[in-house]
Amino acid sequence: MDLGAPLRGTPAEPLLERLHVDLVPADPQPAWGRLAVATVVAVVGSLAADAALVALGEAVFPSTRGFVHYQFADYAKLTVIGVLGACAGWPVVTRLASRPRWIFRLLAVVVTLVLFLPDLWIWLKGEPAQGILVLLAMHVAIALVTYHALVRIAPAGPDARPGPTSGPAADG
Repeated sequence: MDLGAPLRGTPAEPLLERLHVDLVPADPQPAWGRLAVATVVAVVGSLAADAALVALGEAVFPSTRGFVHYQFADYAKLTVIGVLGACAGWPVVTRLASRPRWIFRLLAVVVTLVLFLPDLWIWLKGEPAQGILVLLAMHVAIALVTYHALVRIAPAGPDARPGPTSGPAADG
């Protein structure tokens, strides 16, 4: 894997190689129109998942009805900011890595785990564990919806190449 002159021989080289950050852009890149559609799908899908989880959380844990963090304005603002950040990050990752789906999946897991920390903090400050459990589930749902919207609707690399839709090659 050619990391390019700026990275060759640096202490970061082994880590970057392991992460497939090789400064070899995926070919082809995600189409901008498809990225815009994926962004809308990710935002709308994430907000829908949040609302569904809040409704489920209140049904399963009636004591959490009225939980301040279940207010649409409370979670929608943070959800939209996070999803837009991830959507902006996808084309960056596809420019830096030859295996962008792999590293983007890793980043989604790491970011989701980091985003658990504020929820765990408010739990330690006395918020109900059942409410926090739903907030954690919301983070996971947002990550899943956003990741899949981006890599499936706005793919990069070999996944972005149109394949045969009929004939012997499509059947085999």
